[in-house]
Amino acid sequence: MDLSVKLGSLLLNNPVIAASGTFGYGLEYRSLVDLNILGGFSTKGLSLQPKVGNPVPRVIETSSGMLNAIGLENIGLKAFLSEKLPQLKNYKTCLIVNFFGDTQQEYVEMAQALSAVERVDALEMNVSCPNVEKGGLQFSTDPDILSDVVASVRKETDKFLIVKLSPNVTDITVLAKAAENAGADALSVCNTFVGMAIDLKTQRPYLANRTGGLSGPAIKPLALNLVYQVARAVQIPVIGIGGITCGEDAVEFLMAGAKAVQIGTANFIDPASTMKVIEGIRKYCLANGVKTLADLKMQEG
Repeated sequence: MDLSVKLGSLLLNNPVIAASGTFGYGLEYRSLVDLNILGGFSTKGLSLQPKVGNPVPRVIETSSGMLNAIGLENIGLKAFLSEKLPQLKNYKTCLIVNFFGDTQQEYVEMAQALSAVERVDALEMNVSCPNVEKGGLQFSTDPDILSDVVASVRKETDKFLIVKLSPNVTDITVLAKAAENAGADALSVCNTFVGMAIDLKTQRPYLANRTGGLSGPAIKPLALNLVYQVARAVQIPVIGIGGITCGEDAVEFLMAGAKAVQIGTANFIDPASTMKVIEGIRKYCLANGVKTLADLKMQEG
């Protein structure tokens, strides 16, 4: 069965993408996953300069999920381009580079640098970051600020531009429309939910940062609902993220309106989960007489 999907100008072998922050720079999974089988993968979020992240402890398992407060630790743009990218050139899978900044100018500089790299197929903006110029208000929570930063990046790149939205807002569709109108080619829905866990022995939060991003199966119903809302609010493709661990989970997101999906926390449970999700989608479609992914529709009413 042909599982290929077209996200605007971006063609994927199948709709399964390994999510940023859970798949390293792709190279770490080479001995466990055939990267060429994947629809694509999104790199660990990159910043202009290397970032050490938050103090430990910064990861804790929770009921049906996990909390992380890694703090976007990464090797920085220069090291990625010189050390990681050369090793990825021989792979055919779609390479999506996730990036972020603390200011609008940093986003622009990242986009300028990455746009000059032929091997990079798409850019994914992580806008769930504090804007230091606006008193720490996240780019993802204000439609005007989001629109400005996306428009600024759009002017600097002709790469396929994905904006990864935060669920921690009152109405995600307002932000989705702002990103679309500013020039986004697609939207990733959604990033992690803010959560917390307390150690009753020490009577302190488990995470040194106190709060962290909740991911995994616990958030799947919430993420599915947001994908459903956003897919009906915008005209550009939506990439669904949140608690997907099997082919059936992925099919739910596709039925809700997503054109592709990202697999995150499941990679920590089973490093080969992406390949199993691809096969699970194929089996579901064959068993249910689905000829193309476009035929996967949720029955309304």
